[in-house]
Amino acid sequence: MDLALLRTFIAVYRAGSLTRAASLLGLSQPAVTGQIRSLERQLGRPLFIRGARGVTPTSAADELAHKAAPHIDALLEITESDGADVISRRTLHLGGPPEFTALRVLPALAPLTLDGLAVRATFGTADELFTGLSASHYDLAITTSQPRGRLLVATPLCDEEHVLVAAPRWAARLGTTLLRASRAPVALHRALEPVPIIEVHESLPLVTSYWATVFDASVTATATVIAPDLRAVLACVMAGSGLAVLPRYLCMEALDKGEVVALHEPPVPPLRTYFLVMRTGSPAPHLARTHDWLLRAAVDW
Repeated sequence: MDLALLRTFIAVYRAGSLTRAASLLGLSQPAVTGQIRSLERQLGRPLFIRGARGVTPTSAADELAHKAAPHIDALLEITESDGADVISRRTLHLGGPPEFTALRVLPALAPLTLDGLAVRATFGTADELFTGLSASHYDLAITTSQPRGRLLVATPLCDEEHVLVAAPRWAARLGTTLLRASRAPVALHRALEPVPIIEVHESLPLVTSYWATVFDASVTATATVIAPDLRAVLACVMAGSGLAVLPRYLCMEALDKGEVVALHEPPVPPLRTYFLVMRTGSPAPHLARTHDWLLRAAVDW
């Protein structure tokens, strides 16, 4: 079987589109279509179902991708390497959430960049990162959810503790009420109802998760401020705009300085797990080194 056909097949499988795969491979769409049809004739079965928005893999395609992708990736790595010192001269294409990537991951990579590793970072949601990783836009992604399927593999990186915070003025205003409610979670979340909510999305992902985990309750209010960056959310909290649920690492300095206060300290704080995600198969040397480096660095996070 022609390895070029398999390479094209893997590109289409990961991209979910003949057009996107053609762009990644530097080929015309008719050429990619012809190669996929040739492979389908050799196998005697269809690999993709064509649709208006791309292609959907058949069960035969899923099986072939699972068996072939790691080996194709390994062969491409060998052919694209041009020397023993490949680690120091390769570029790492990294994707992750903006705050965690900016404040944790990129600073941790400083020793590797000083050693010659080049890094190109992109921020995005988990779904965007999985799509980009599958299409080879990224080498490594940091996400808070695990991918489905067998072409991507996720390794737990670290757990992030979430804290319910507000400016001291809100704590002072609610002081007596919070004290009375502190031993009764239901009463506590009701005591917080007058406080405006600051979040990263209209669905209130962090507040909703905190309320469900800690208070065993649902959130009935809507957010007063929506800012799609937790650092902006923290700034609004410090300014007195309302309460928010934030990662402890992000607001630790503000807590230590008294710029924000924790409105509640549950016996078991809610956690969110971060994962390192990459394509299955033997990783390139610079990727394997970065992966191991981040796992060691995360021990102190």
